[in-house]
Amino acid sequence: MNIMNEQTHILSNLGIKHLNKMQVAARKAISERANTLLLSPTGSGKTIAFLLPVLGLLNKDIKGVQCLVIVPARELAIQIEHVWKKMNTGFKVNVCYGGHSMETELKNLTDPPALLIGTPGRITDHLERKSVETDQIKILILDEFDKSLQLGFQEEMNAIISQLPNLEKRVLLSATSDVDIPDFVGMQSSFVLDYTQQKDTNNLSLKLILSEEKDKIEMLFRFICSLRSEPALIFCNHREVAERISDFMNKKGILTGYYHGGMDQDDRERILIRFRNGSLNYLVTTDLAARGFDIPQMKHVVHYHLPSKESEFTHRNGRTARMHDSGTAYILLYKEDKVPEYIPEDTETLAVPLNEPLPDDPEFRTIYISGGKKNKLNKSDIVGFFFQKGKLDKNELGLIEVKDFISFAAVRREAVKKLLSNIKDEKMKGKKYKIAIARDIIRES
Repeated sequence: MNIMNEQTHILSNLGIKHLNKMQVAARKAISERANTLLLSPTGSGKTIAFLLPVLGLLNKDIKGVQCLVIVPARELAIQIEHVWKKMNTGFKVNVCYGGHSMETELKNLTDPPALLIGTPGRITDHLERKSVETDQIKILILDEFDKSLQLGFQEEMNAIISQLPNLEKRVLLSATSDVDIPDFVGMQSSFVLDYTQQKDTNNLSLKLILSEEKDKIEMLFRFICSLRSEPALIFCNHREVAERISDFMNKKGILTGYYHGGMDQDDRERILIRFRNGSLNYLVTTDLAARGFDIPQMKHVVHYHLPSKESEFTHRNGRTARMHDSGTAYILLYKEDKVPEYIPEDTETLAVPLNEPLPDDPEFRTIYISGGKKNKLNKSDIVGFFFQKGKLDKNELGLIEVKDFISFAAVRREAVKKLLSNIKDEKMKGKKYKIAIARDIIRES
């Protein structure tokens, strides 16, 4: 397969028709230059921008890690792994992060991947254990480098980079241009691609929502009802507020989840799975979800609180109006609050109607399966089992996600009872698995 055919095949796997200007320029620069600094807004497609040229640089004859990707958060690590797998490159990938099973990671690393993705703390841990050999690592990717610095990972990144003796290529990515690069990164001379001022903001609409009450939660409820059942991502500044809003919405009859850094990793992953697969339409979150967040394109982003920095406001808005799509960011303010300077003066104020009906229930429910990749289960096995034994129609089965030891499938709400009844006593690939409605971590009244 020639290079052009290979790219067309990969883009088809990703559901993309063509690369944008930034991605084309990044592919050329990363392929040809030793050091590249790529600055581009959240949602502009940076992951694909660096993974495509990395693929062209990997050598099938080398057994060992050839490219190391360091990211500040586990969610971003998982997202990059997901994109790489969708590309169907033939090169192995592994991901390492805190909260993930160390035993599973060590087992995976005995057959080293060509591409290793991880957070600074966990990669440092593996280097100390000598579970990762670094002599074949020629490419270093530092994604969301500005966030890694904000989180205080300088020491870990310094330690990691000092143990990469054969680096030939460094790529540093950030969604903002105000980033200082420490000397230890080794990018004193680098080629800069700066697209931070070139995002087509025509795709993003801003609207103000003014609350008569200082406690804006009732206005938020009214607004969510006005969205006519379309999904929304709601940002606030504190974990406790995220949980309070979620609890309030559920008591009002709107199925809502919350997501923040204080949750167990399993609970965080499960709530994201439900949000991705359409069995949860409303998610209240902190800035943890502003970057590296593997969810589909959102039409509606709501700022229940505004962040302290304009850059974080930009990152949040990057969850909508992504690539060529359009979207709206809504800013919910108490009527006497001062509008921040970074909000344009001509921003439209939205009148929120009264007494709108509650949103419809989500179309899907999430089904839990007690087996995954390590049990030799794949998506095709689950699809075949649900169609043949569960008697589902094609339009009744949605997104399927297969983890190491468990899997999740979205099934249309009205078909769940039929499915569970039909497979009650059936085996999948000769083994009986527990299959049930996924455990619900949402506190419903």
